Amino acid sequence: MNTATTPQAAAGTDHEAQQNFGTAGIKPMGRPSLTTRIVMRVVSWVEKLNLSCAKLGNPPVYDKATFPWAVEVEKEWHLIRAELDKLLLRKADLPSFHDISTDVSTISTDAGWKTFFLTGYGLTSEKNTQQCPETWRIVQKIPGLQTAMFSIFEPGKHLPAHRGPYNGVLRFHLGLIVPNHPDKIAIRVDQQVCNWQEGKALIFDDAFEHEAWNHSDETRVVLFVDFNKPLRFPANLINAALLRIAIFTPFIKEGADNHNEWEKKFYAEAEALRNAPPKH
Repeated sequence: MNTATTPQAAAGTDHEAQQNFGTAGIKPMGRPSLTTRIVMRVVSWVEKLNLSCAKLGNPPVYDKATFPWAVEVEKEWHLIRAELDKLLLRKADLPSFHDISTDVSTISTDAGWKTFFLTGYGLTSEKNTQQCPETWRIVQKIPGLQTAMFSIFEPGKHLPAHRGPYNGVLRFHLGLIVPNHPDKIAIRVDQQVCNWQEGKALIFDDAFEHEAWNHSDETRVVLFVDFNKPLRFPANLINAALLRIAIFTPFIKEGADNHNEWEKKFYAEAEALRNAPPKH
């Protein structure tokens, strides 16, 4: 990973809790209900506990050497890339991120950010993992795996500054297709700008403000993973419990429904193509 570093915010910056588990960290509009306010207070308290119990501190960007499994994943990146290349033959049929995760629509509403979902907060796509068996095997090496998917930035895509909704997870990016334009393709986390590299890992805390861009005329793809933040007792147990119940939130249920609808159409079309008579 190449980085261009400016002075970082002090470790331990408090991040405001959000209503739902998701990727965009969007606050509810208007006055939230009593139940929502209680949940937000609980999450806010847990976030403070996570900051004080963080085993590795609270930097915006982490040294990947701190995570031995990251090197193991890097070693097999070509296997992941090979499966990605097959998926990209149907890139036009892959869903835009906001079509699956509707809260993302506050930061992205076009077709410039596509995804291919494998797993998220206890929900796994059996059909998608069957398409990517090596990728699925490799991500099992990541302790505390919460989400895994491909994140595809089309040319010209720019995600504006935003924060993740909860600081109990860290984000792992593995560069898979990264055009050689470091001046045009990057991600800023807090005050640190990082460049992806093919076959190399980037680990950061998405609870810090971050933005990402692809100002080139080529596609950029990373493997996008969230995993449990390393925490001391008792934060580790409370964090694990909170993440387990995320599957029951309306946000996760809605995302699962949206994905299931897309999946039915995607694989029905694939079956139709396989059964179509050959052209003469």
